[in-house]
Amino acid sequence: MSLAYIALGANLPSPAGPPDVTLAGVAGRLASIGHIQARSSLYSTAPVGLPDQPRFLNAVIALETDLGPLELLGALLTFEREFGRDRITGLPDGPRTLDLDILFYGDLVLSEAALEIPHPRLTQRAFVLVPLHEVAPHLCDPRTGRAVAQLLASLPANRESTTPAVVPIQSPHWASDTRELASNPNADSQ
Repeated sequence: MSLAYIALGANLPSPAGPPDVTLAGVAGRLASIGHIQARSSLYSTAPVGLPDQPRFLNAVIALETDLGPLELLGALLTFEREFGRDRITGLPDGPRTLDLDILFYGDLVLSEAALEIPHPRLTQRAFVLVPLHEVAPHLCDPRTGRAVAQLLASLPANRESTTPAVVPIQSPHWASDTRELASNPNADSQ
């Protein structure tokens, strides 16, 4: 079993419903391919790269899985399609029904055409580092040895274009209490 950290994001409704319902639904799908060890709160974040679009909802899930990194990527891409994501016609930084990224996979460092682990831009993204810090502040980037807390502290504090406000929000569809998940791993898919 390997422990992977998965970033979740959405800013458009999917066939499942609004973004908070989508992220809760995909958490249920992730539980079908492994065991959710931890899950962050849900955060609202201004878009990066293409500002004229709705705010994103973001979270991070720590997933213990038997899938290898490329198999895990395949499962994540399948989940994105199930929730209405079109990677072919969508803009790279544009609005989306669902975005799933592997941030870390154990202490693996991988650079292939289809997948780079750790995620190549995670150190520049508050919308990833804030929820990751919530679930794993002492996790270290295997490339640099720097802990997530250090990576978050090194972000420029006053540059909206690279560090947009990351605001925790409440949703009746999203439970960050992992005890609740452990007692009912399919709660998100009900």
